[in-house]
This record gives sequence, structure tokens and C-alpha cells, in this order.
Amino acid sequence: MTVPSVVTLGETMALVRTTEIGSLRHAHGLAMGIGGAESNVAIGLSRLGVPASWLGRVGDDSMGERVVREIRAEGVDVRATTDADAATGLMVKERPSAASTAVHYYRAGSAGSRLSAADLPEGWVEGAALLHVTGITPLLSESARAAVHAAIDRAVNAGAAVSFDINYRSALAPATVAGPVLREIAERADIVFGGEEEFAILYPDAAPAEAARRLRDAGCATTVLKRGPEGASVFIGDAVTAASGFRIDPVDTVGAGDAFVAGYLSGLLAGLDLDATLHRANACGAMACLVPGDWEAAPTLRDLERFLDGGADPVRR
Repeated sequence: MTVPSVVTLGETMALVRTTEIGSLRHAHGLAMGIGGAESNVAIGLSRLGVPASWLGRVGDDSMGERVVREIRAEGVDVRATTDADAATGLMVKERPSAASTAVHYYRAGSAGSRLSAADLPEGWVEGAALLHVTGITPLLSESARAAVHAAIDRAVNAGAAVSFDINYRSALAPATVAGPVLREIAERADIVFGGEEEFAILYPDAAPAEAARRLRDAGCATTVLKRGPEGASVFIGDAVTAASGFRIDPVDTVGAGDAFVAGYLSGLLAGLDLDATLHRANACGAMACLVPGDWEAAPTLRDLERFLDGGADPVRR
């Protein structure tokens, strides 16, 4: 059986993180990597057997080369434009304490923020079963916002489903500015993912169940409420399906939401029922927290099976 494909677009940055707990003021060791919500989802999908394509812009620099190389090495179809007039964005992560992570962005005027509708190749969206976008990209710049809407227009016209993860970043815009922008996209999507605080940005006067009803009335078929270790709930029509999460000792929670989305979409496209899809999504989100990095712990199907086998021997021989 051919698995339907997913396309996504957005900014992926170079990532620098401290290798020990403590402030950047005193860090001795740094590790280099990459990170971006949309490419995290694409990598997660690829590892779960779903063909995925990521589109973005990178600078004409070594960090941009690393972004392209890392994503492509994960089996993702990469459609990257090299921008000679802007640098690749940078994300810096520190762990001030064992229980906290701080993320700093250096992305103003970056190559990724210069994404535009002109970067979308002919037939790219139209050849996919599903387009996935996040609330990060439309807040990067006017041209990036136009690119997201152009991609949605093309998906709708081609009959492809649209998935939207609110993924609000306060560093990009205050909630009062971001709310209307993100709500417009959410109301155009078929599936919307978000946490309680993120749905409150869309509809400040509504609880999650009411936000789901308003999205349904706007034409959105499915609303997924992510609750981290508490699990998740899915609103479809008047029905609500809930699933418990997994209790783990997290190492790095950044990227867990992206892994959850990849797990959910992969289950949906594989034809799993809703309970199985939610179970997979929650497991993927939990597994992403077990290793430092934004996407490195995203599971393969084999990893997922091993994680869900509660009696598995922790030592592989």
C-alpha cells in the first residue's frame, strides 16, 4: 500500500545547546545541531514511514548547508532555496536548572524569514495528500505569511488536507497581534493542534471545548488538544475522544509537540483508528523528551514498538 505524502514549509535554524545544566554565562561545552518545528515534523513522519517534504530558505553559509544536509539525511525531500543576502537563523538552548529549558532566537531578518509564495514550486503542494503548517511561519514576516496562505490555497484547490499546529511563539509577536493571524489560518485548516493556552490565543473568551466548536463551525473537522504528560483529547463533531499520556523522566521537552503531531498524522495516514492514533501520538511525544535535541529522539516504527512493549529488556544484546 502506498502511504500518502506530507509537505510542510517553514524556517529551520542552526541550533546550539549547552551540554550541561547551568547558565550560558558559565557553560563550558556546546553542541551543534538544527531545529525547526516543520522540519521536526517532517523528520518524525519520515522515520514513521510517511514520505515527507520540507521547503524553506537557508543562508549561503555553513549553517545553512548543515540544515539541508541533516534534514535530507533523514530521508526527507528537501526543497531549500539558498539566500545569498541573509544568514541562516540561530537558536540557542540552555538548561538553567534540571527542570527548565530556556530558548533564545536570533532570527530577525534571517534567510528563513524571507520565505515567500514565489518559493513554492509548481505541483509541490498539489502532489501531496496533506499540507502541514504551523503558527511560527506566518509570524516571521509578511512574505512568509503570504507563503503559508498560498500553500493553503493550493492544497484546498487540489483536495489535499490541511494540518495546522498553532505552536505560538511569544518572541515573534504578542498574543493580541498573533491571535487574529493564527485564528485565520486555523479556521482554514482541516486539523488543528494546540495546547490550552494556544487555543486561548485564538479565542480568548473560550475554553478548549468551545474553541473546538467554533473551529468546527468554521469548517475545521478535527481539533486536537495537546496536554503533554496528561495525554490529549480529540474533538470531532460533538464527540470527544481522550487518551492518557506516558509518565517519563524528561531530558529535553523541546520538540515533543512536533513529535506528537508526526505521530498523529502518521497514524491518520496509515488508517489507524482514533484510539490507536492518539496512543501513537502520545508515545511519540513522550519519546522525544528522552534525549537532548529537537528531533533526535523522534522514533521509528521499531523504536515505537519497543517503547510500547512495557516488558522489554532495557539492555539490547
